Amino acid sequence: MPMHHRPSARRITRLAAGTALLGLAAALTACSGGAGSTGATASSDLAIGSVDLSGVCPATVVIQTDWNPEAEQGNLYQLIGPDPVIDADKKAVSGPLMAGGEYTGVDVEVRSGGPAIGFQTVTSQQYTDPSITLGYANTDEAVQLSADMPTTAVFAPFEVGPQIIMWDPATYPDVKTIADLGKTDAVVRYFGGAAYMEYLMGSGILPASHVDGSYDGTPANFVAAGGKDAQQGFATVEPYVYENELSSWGKPVAYQLIHDAGYPIYASALSVRTGDLESLSPCLTKLVPIVQQATVDYYADPAATNDLILEAVDQFDNGWVYTPGVAAYSAKTQVDLGLVGNGSNETVGDFDMDRIQKIIDITTPLFEEQGTPPAAGLTPDSIATNEFIDTSIGF
Repeated sequence: MPMHHRPSARRITRLAAGTALLGLAAALTACSGGAGSTGATASSDLAIGSVDLSGVCPATVVIQTDWNPEAEQGNLYQLIGPDPVIDADKKAVSGPLMAGGEYTGVDVEVRSGGPAIGFQTVTSQQYTDPSITLGYANTDEAVQLSADMPTTAVFAPFEVGPQIIMWDPATYPDVKTIADLGKTDAVVRYFGGAAYMEYLMGSGILPASHVDGSYDGTPANFVAAGGKDAQQGFATVEPYVYENELSSWGKPVAYQLIHDAGYPIYASALSVRTGDLESLSPCLTKLVPIVQQATVDYYADPAATNDLILEAVDQFDNGWVYTPGVAAYSAKTQVDLGLVGNGSNETVGDFDMDRIQKIIDITTPLFEEQGTPPAAGLTPDSIATNEFIDTSIGF
């Protein structure tokens, strides 16, 4: 089944984790109370600061994410200024778009994905709804959809993607990498059709006979196996949840990032419809550096923005459970593991075109075999650009 015709691994994993932890939902109620749930923002009452987007950007910059509110999106919620509006019906949070504490003359709306958009890809939502200015797209997804729904990434929130394969360190004390895991008898559960797994099998890192594409996002099979099996996950969530919030497991897991196994996508890259790149360029020239700085600011002090994220989760009330502990762990882990950072230079959010070419080379034959071939002659600068990046902004 082509990847873009099914809910992504990220989306279902988050939903299942929430289902397993419904008993913890009460912990979120203490986080509600700061933002309203109806009405419009009071942006018109604010004085515009040193950066004025009103002449070049849409009156509301709409950003579509791929899941419910979470700390991985913290830099986006960091953009939202005073008196944010939480719309439980639209599953969106909006308010004045701020830069360095000053109003920019436009609003920003961060929309949730996953169940809020019927589990379709963000890219397909962008092509359905022209009001969306920017949306998340993984590099491999941008390659796969390049022929029919081309996007161009303008900012990389993650230097390293958070996707992992995890295992029980007590059962496999000598396993340090996914390649080590492949030399054991462990069954590795994942969502069938994931391109990274096709890479891991095709490169011989994991034997095809040891992988199981029936993972449903719940921890039940992992727990029932008592440590014998391995499973996909995210470094920003599962290690904390399994040890601290999943009573049926309640101990550490070990893992390796898919990135470190040779599949270096840019995860959740902020992207525009390629056909709109030229018309949006004046906006992006001013907006992207604001997002860069908001990224630095969020990770320096995520507490207040995490409160907004938790409040949005509480008011959305859609079965997704996200605790203060997970939010704090996620923000810290993203920094500690280098998932966010400057990479090899002093700039946050820019793209290494050699990395993108590597993903094009790896995935093109995979997608051709699946019947979703990329655009002919696809090059890195077809799906990503550093044109709007301010090289002076970094951690």
